[in-house]
Amino acid sequence: MPVPSAELTPLRITACQDNDGVVTPQSGAGKSVALLINPSQLHHERNTCFAKEKPMGDTGSGRPFSHMQPGKLSFSAIFDGTGVIPRPPGSTIPTEVEDQLRALSRVIYEYKGAQHQPGIVQVLWGQLLFTGRLTTFTTDYTLFRPSGVPLRATAALAFDSYTSSKQARLEADASSPDLSHLVRVVDGDTLPLLCERIYGDSRYYMAVARFNGLRQFRSLTPGMSLHFPPLE
Repeated sequence: MPVPSAELTPLRITACQDNDGVVTPQSGAGKSVALLINPSQLHHERNTCFAKEKPMGDTGSGRPFSHMQPGKLSFSAIFDGTGVIPRPPGSTIPTEVEDQLRALSRVIYEYKGAQHQPGIVQVLWGQLLFTGRLTTFTTDYTLFRPSGVPLRATAALAFDSYTSSKQARLEADASSPDLSHLVRVVDGDTLPLLCERIYGDSRYYMAVARFNGLRQFRSLTPGMSLHFPPLE
């Protein structure tokens, strides 16, 4: 059944892999982290760049377009080891702050030798689906045990967006089934119908249900948001 609106939906960061120009989330232990405390705000920046010099004889048309810069996402995450924050049932989040930070670091920070670059990650929360690579990871420790072991920390995280070579070629066709789609459900929508509309094949409905964590996919609630991942 759809997740109730009052239930906490944690921000999740998942390691991804670029396989021949297709970015796909990885699965398995240690490939994803969910925050115990969601951010209070997100900063999502996009920039369009223009040539520095105006053309001679310009009458007000402005500087010519140059290029689009990668999007930027930044937010702060609080990590708590005091035990006062309720944990979701079945949570695998470590209890100690340093262990929580190490789990995060393994996903977003450690150099990936096989890829010869920092790891690609996917940030998923509500309607946000951001694919990028870490640029900043700054930790402030704010509470300690008498022994000096940290009980609370705040990590400031910033990411630059990442677009695979195949994704960039597909940008010209926003309706392509090889792109990620975020859909807000309206009355009368069904999962097979939405899959037919986006992928051209209703048979993908079970995979989409698993991706969105739907236990009962036959009745969709109007207003809920569903992520339709790119076809592999």
